[in-house]
Amino acid sequence: MAVDGNRKTSRSRLDELVSRLREDIISGRLSPGDFLPSEREFAKRYQLSNLSVRKGLDILVNEGLISKIPRVGNKVIGPPGADGLIHLNFGYHASIPREAVIDQLLERFHELYPNIRVNALSYAKEHPFIVKQFMENSLFDVISVNYDHFCSYKENDMLDILEPMKPDPDIYPFLTEAYRVGQKLYVQPFLFSPVILCYNREHFAEQNMHEPDAGWNWEKLFETAVKLSQPGERLGFYYHFLSANRWTVFLLQRGGAFERDPDSRIRIAGTEMAEAFRFCRNMQEQFPALSTNIENGDAEQLFAQGKVSMLLTSYTNLNFLKNRSVAFELSPVPHFGDPKTLLMSIGLAVNRRSQQKEAALALVRFLTSYDAQLAIRQKTYSLPACKPAAEWQGNELIYRPSRFSLFREIIPSFRHFTALNIGNRELRIIEREVRLYWAGLENENDFFSRMEQLLSDPEYSVAAI
Repeated sequence: MAVDGNRKTSRSRLDELVSRLREDIISGRLSPGDFLPSEREFAKRYQLSNLSVRKGLDILVNEGLISKIPRVGNKVIGPPGADGLIHLNFGYHASIPREAVIDQLLERFHELYPNIRVNALSYAKEHPFIVKQFMENSLFDVISVNYDHFCSYKENDMLDILEPMKPDPDIYPFLTEAYRVGQKLYVQPFLFSPVILCYNREHFAEQNMHEPDAGWNWEKLFETAVKLSQPGERLGFYYHFLSANRWTVFLLQRGGAFERDPDSRIRIAGTEMAEAFRFCRNMQEQFPALSTNIENGDAEQLFAQGKVSMLLTSYTNLNFLKNRSVAFELSPVPHFGDPKTLLMSIGLAVNRRSQQKEAALALVRFLTSYDAQLAIRQKTYSLPACKPAAEWQGNELIYRPSRFSLFREIIPSFRHFTALNIGNRELRIIEREVRLYWAGLENENDFFSRMEQLLSDPEYSVAAI
């Protein structure tokens, strides 16, 4: 293989040599007992000095991948492990198998990297502090991290546990920037979704009504929901009322951002954000909350049963509708004149203390590669972070609504929750404390006063959330 010495620096050519040899050994393309080409041959192939090549090979010696035999050459001794395999622990949220066909992807990874075995460990709602402890104790080599938890790592100075990675130019830049601090990328984006409106086309056809579009405001949705509703049979509109991944949309649209005093204390009373909280309460008064214990996916199950005509949801939660008979379609969420919607994202991070760091990075590179991301696009409703994969067009393997690609057109409306001028700790305080007010069990003045105090109290802990 020829290397263009005019376009690459000596350092980048050396890095390429080391990386390719490392990956060939980890993947099994070079087996224990194989001898590498001579240092002179590497020097010629990569246009490096013999001394530079020797320094690069020393890196692989220190990693335990090769050994130097005097007057003989450099011998591959393979990755460490009693069985000759590298073992990785991959910790991910319980929803990942549904959202990303992770079992199929790991099978393919094992085919490409026969010397690496991934032990997939699913967890439910572990707090970032707990996950960090798992990583410090070497339980996880790779983890899935959503944006909320990444913000918690950043706010609590816990980024030192994450290995910085190189940005991937094929991943949407707005996702990469979300996980970057300074010049370092700590999480490689994997999946994303805006909050969207999903609706039952048959219900609209039955009532001879126009389907939703990007020009809808909330008043139009309310009017339509009343006409679609059938007492005792179905609701015109519904969503998981107590989920911060839903009501945050209204705060973004109606409140904009939390106002702060010069001392950074948050103010709510008398601000646009007060109107946003009031609007959320009115929403719950107009549309019945079926249960305070609703779980992720319950609203989508009601929609699949024909019990709901319009639903506030996400692309990842559309996977609850997979293989169901409902003919659903998508639309941007209604607005108040300034279209905004919540952006949610999930990335992959590597434990900086992992003893198998190179193998862990290889797993992340594979899961965010075009081929793996295309499999997610074709077999699920999730949106892969890789732009060419997310925007792929071809013969569909599953039912796909005609407006599935609307996410491309509404990218300018995407906002992470941090656009509200709050962090993850403050979002969790709101999520915990707002329920009494929305249930009508706390008057407005008391609620606003209490929230302002809690949000500005550094001693108020949400570590258990």
